[in-house]
Parts: sequence; structure tokens; C-alpha cells
Amino acid sequence: MAAPTSRRSRQESQRLTRDALILAARTVFSRDGYHGASLELIAREAGFSKGAVYSNFDGKATLFLAVMDANLETALADGSWDLFEQPDDVDAGRYGSDEVVEAIRGFALATLEFIATAARDEALVVELGKRMSQLTDAYVAIAAQSRPEDEILSSNEVGALLAALDQGAALLALSGSTALDERVTRAGMRRLLDPSRAGEYEDDGTATGPALHDRVIQRRIAAAIEEQLSTEEARS
Repeated sequence: MAAPTSRRSRQESQRLTRDALILAARTVFSRDGYHGASLELIAREAGFSKGAVYSNFDGKATLFLAVMDANLETALADGSWDLFEQPDDVDAGRYGSDEVVEAIRGFALATLEFIATAARDEALVVELGKRMSQLTDAYVAIAAQSRPEDEILSSNEVGALLAALDQGAALLALSGSTALDERVTRAGMRRLLDPSRAGEYEDDGTATGPALHDRVIQRRIAAAIEEQLSTEEARS
């Protein structure tokens, strides 16, 4: 009877190690970029040897995909959201401390590097496509619950357009453009969903933060990063 308990303990230990490496990787990728990050740095950040990384991941690309999975799980764990919902705070574009904002922006930049790398690798581009499909599926769910019945485009088509706007706005923001911010991007999404309802929402034209995903996704990821930072501070 003792063997199963011991086996579960080893499995739990491996899971905790893996989770710690993913959290450390998010920090290092956000700070140093995809190409600038090294497995040695990530292992050191997590408090392990480089061998611990290879015991859990095939390499840097696999680890980056695991971080993407963790972010997607955080962003989508609470299910769909209502794009017509009014902001619950005055400063709609602010979603965390300076450190959190920079971490989100940093990982978005690292993701651009990874996309360029994965697009040239047949196996990686398939894996990347799976993650992008998860984001698209989230917007398809939003379209299914909010698009008018007489909409010509299907929920899948509207959801794909919403995901494209999400990613395109982020690309502009990361490229230094100020043409779109979070407020304008959400207004555009509302018009895609239902133009007749989009005009119902007051808009004072106040600029908000950069459009690195919709505000709901931003806030969910920001909360996870804040929790991680608080844990690390408590340990130090």
C-alpha cells in the first residue's frame, strides 16, 4: 500500500516543479523576450538546475507553449464575457501595477518573436494554431450569445473577425501605433457584434490603455501575475 502513496508524491513533486518552471518562464520571457531568454536563466529563476527543465520540457519552444497554455487557461477559465458590459471602474484602461502592465506587454512582444519562429517550423505552427483556435473559440462563444438573429455571418465567422481585431489591435499597439486603444477596440467589437446596440453605450472619448487583448482578458491575466508577484515577495 505504501508504493502508490510514494508514486503519487513523486507525481505531485513533478507537477509542482513543472508549474514553478512555467511561472519562472513567464517572468523571463516577458523580461528578456523569446530569443533573449535561456533555459539556464529560467531554471535559475525557478530555483532549479537546467536539468529540471529538460526533465519536464523538450526545449524552449515547448516551454513557451506551456506558458501560453497557462495564460489561456487563466484568461478563459471563467468562461465567456459580455462585450456590451459597461466598465466597472473609471480608469478602464488600467489593469494593474506598472510591473504587471510591463509583464503583459513583454510577454506579448515575446509572443511575436515566437510566432515568427513557429511559422517556419511545420510542427510548431500546428501547435501554435491550436492555441490561437482557443482564443478564436472564446470569441465565437461571445458572438453566439450576442449577435442579432438576422446577422448574415455565422457565429464562427463573427468570432473569427473579433479574434482578428483583438490580435490586430495588439500588433498595432506593440508596433508603437496609437491609432487604436482598448476603448476603440472594444467599440469596434461591439459594432461587429450588433451595430444597433453599439450606439446605446455612452462614450466620452477618453483614451484608455493599449489594446493588448480585450479588457476582460487583460484583467484576468493581470490578476494571475499580481498573485505570482505577491507570492514571490512573501518568499523573499
